[in-house]
Amino acid sequence: MAALLPGTRALRTLEAAARHLNFTRAADELGLTPAAVSHQIKEIEDQLGIVLFTRTSRTIRLTEAGTVLYEAATDTLDLLGRAVMRARKMARGTEFLKVTLDAQFAAKWLMRRVENFRQQRPGIELRFDIAYGLRDFDLDDVDVGIRFGAGKYPGLSAHRLFDNIIIPVCSPGLLTSGPPLREPRDLFNHTLAHIEWARQGVTWPNWRMWMAAAGINDFDDSRTVVFGTSTDAVQAALDGNAVALADFAMVANDLSEGRLVRPFELSIRVAPEYAYFLVYPQAMADDPRIVAFREWILEEVSRTRTADKV
Repeated sequence: MAALLPGTRALRTLEAAARHLNFTRAADELGLTPAAVSHQIKEIEDQLGIVLFTRTSRTIRLTEAGTVLYEAATDTLDLLGRAVMRARKMARGTEFLKVTLDAQFAAKWLMRRVENFRQQRPGIELRFDIAYGLRDFDLDDVDVGIRFGAGKYPGLSAHRLFDNIIIPVCSPGLLTSGPPLREPRDLFNHTLAHIEWARQGVTWPNWRMWMAAAGINDFDDSRTVVFGTSTDAVQAALDGNAVALADFAMVANDLSEGRLVRPFELSIRVAPEYAYFLVYPQAMADDPRIVAFREWILEEVSRTRTADKV
């Protein structure tokens, strides 16, 4: 029976061809030629004595038998992928902890504190996966993650880190050399930067929303600059080119170290269910590395919250 089973490479080719129903697109994904994909599919059909695809001059379609094997190949590859990832994590040993997080959280908050963790936990080496996309703990080589969202992660433990408190910030030089900023309407004389983000009916605070909170309802937002990431908006403020709306936690260090200042104390909040969360598989909750990281980061978060005067 084992001799009749296609190998892993053949299963990957079958899965890609069946998913795309196009040998050319499958070939692009696999780094093969369309002819090589077609040849591999023919080899599988000859090996099994089963027709998997019906072919016309322009299209291919799965046969009933092909559908059965496609579904089995998908499940098999997924199971193998998860097993391989578990094995890799075991092979890494207990001294490494891999953290996945986005670039903004890494640059503006976590990396500034990593040395403190190393001093407190010299037996654990942190490694980082910097990505905006979500990782799958079963399929990706990561142990814990820091995610922005509503905290609903099935199968994962989630610890709320920061509420998102949005404040205006600018460089100290802009306050001394630019048009004065004595009241909110004075912001009309400056370039104003913010990001544009919306999810499930929730909109990230922008300047129109901040102005409304300040009692200004005739604000013209045509002169605002919209950035794709908070990092870029904050950088514009650091460079002295704009007054930016920023997440307090992400600029706390810049404020405490004098690189940024708050021209006005008024703040607004993102919808309360959204925040940064520390997440990891529930089954790994007692892992000593995760316990150490969890205790450390929650303590650091507490310090940031204490510094929050908003």
